[in-house]
Amino acid sequence: MRELLEKIFKKIKRHPEDILGYEDLYHMCLSNIGEDNTLAIEYLKKLSDTIEEVMPKLDDIEILQKLFGLHKKVLLGAAPYDFESYILYIEWDREPDKKFYPPRRKVLRQVVNALQELADDKLDLLAVSLPPGAGKSTLAIFFLTWLAGKRPNEPKLTGSHSNAFIRGVYDECLRILETNGEYLWHDVFPMVNVSSTNAKDCRIDVDKRQRFETLEFTSIGTGNAGLYRASDLLYCDDLVSGIEVALSKERLDKLWETYTTDLRQRKIGNHCKELHIATRWSVHDVIGRLESQYGNSDRAKFIVIPAMNEDDESNFDYDYGVGFTTRFYREQRDIMDDASWRALYMNEPIEREGLIYSDDELRRYFELPSDEPDAIIGVCDTKDKGTDYAFLPVAYVYGNDYYIDDCICDNSLPDVVDVRLAEILLKNKVKMCRFESNSAGRRVAEKIQNDVKSRGGITNITTKFTTANKETKIIVNSAWVKEHCLFKDESMYHKNSDYGRMINMLCSYTIAGKNKYDDVPDGMAMLAEFAQSMSTSKVEVFTRPW
Repeated sequence: MRELLEKIFKKIKRHPEDILGYEDLYHMCLSNIGEDNTLAIEYLKKLSDTIEEVMPKLDDIEILQKLFGLHKKVLLGAAPYDFESYILYIEWDREPDKKFYPPRRKVLRQVVNALQELADDKLDLLAVSLPPGAGKSTLAIFFLTWLAGKRPNEPKLTGSHSNAFIRGVYDECLRILETNGEYLWHDVFPMVNVSSTNAKDCRIDVDKRQRFETLEFTSIGTGNAGLYRASDLLYCDDLVSGIEVALSKERLDKLWETYTTDLRQRKIGNHCKELHIATRWSVHDVIGRLESQYGNSDRAKFIVIPAMNEDDESNFDYDYGVGFTTRFYREQRDIMDDASWRALYMNEPIEREGLIYSDDELRRYFELPSDEPDAIIGVCDTKDKGTDYAFLPVAYVYGNDYYIDDCICDNSLPDVVDVRLAEILLKNKVKMCRFESNSAGRRVAEKIQNDVKSRGGITNITTKFTTANKETKIIVNSAWVKEHCLFKDESMYHKNSDYGRMINMLCSYTIAGKNKYDDVPDGMAMLAEFAQSMSTSKVEVFTRPW
């Protein structure tokens, strides 16, 4: 059967104007549903994607009309089995400016695919972390209603931090399930109907009446979770209510206890999946703790999409003018404290306990002293392969004070970073710079030294191999950094600049949890060791033998 379907599909690709090929493939797929659902849905989806691709390129109105009608039927054929087809179909009759999924499809498709894996028993746990307003909860509502049609007699329980949110999810699910509403849910599942609703307790039963309803909704900590059960899906949405909870380790511990001893205990049977969708607030929130336990499991997936991409552009500037622009996110970043911005919008919560450096204890300055510096030095922790950062701080030395006036903090490709390293040494007329020679450090040091010399620079680059434990080195040298290093006032740099990234990484390093990046605190420890080695070194004058 696959060979035949593929043969028809190739014919469509060769002759995209031939409507018969599309219809043949559609009917062949329908006839194969029930015998080989996986194969049938695979080619229905390929057919759907092809129609979307071809239609803008065709001019024949009659063919376009036929393809448009066929596309709707293709989506309907796949919708009971394929979540993305389901969303696209039930929104078919909605006004274009009211549709949820089409403008967000490019970004949210990876989440939709993961939800499909959860429904198909390829995953047991899925956690999705997105910024506020990105559409994560609405996507989950579509997922709930899809499962309600697929498996109406298996209860699904939704838990969240507030009654108001729970009531909102309940109302939106009812709107989708409404018989004569704007959604085409009943086209997809014509054999099932809503049998009962309970607005007071937020319950919806689909198909036949049962003890535990198809869709149940409750807020945590209300003491009524025992009235609910979940055999199909436990869906947890934003269990952390806000920053007040996030800042309290005790309240986060209590929340975890509530989740594990109450909400999670509502699961019955051996096949109940878990879906967690939230804006991240803390490394100790529920998603953070689940990731520490199940992060390496092939039955668990953790999806994180930050507000801004690596180019400092919005990830959620959706099509058709919806979503959030780059300008909006940059303005939010400028008015928020860094820890809240990183947690709420970038989904990079930091460990607020056990921080070695805190922002308020860093020494700050507005301008360099007017005198000539005693020295201008630097150190460099080079970038190798992967996502680590190359870090090179430039220190202007005045007595025992080290003014960190410039830096490179960049995880671009090595070729890009290497050019920048040479330029910062030349620009600041750095006299001495020590490179860590571990990994590719020695090779990079030689390359930078040659580049600087060829351009008339005066930097003397040395290398040092280190075997010291990185965490120990960072902790031991932190006191010297706090005492002797001065950093620019916050008003003098942009948060997304190299300097801003340096401060962010320095002030988020903790000894109490996992650290995503340690390049900056490690580099500052290198600077401390380099500076102290120079202050204790002895100078001996000798005559050259040549």
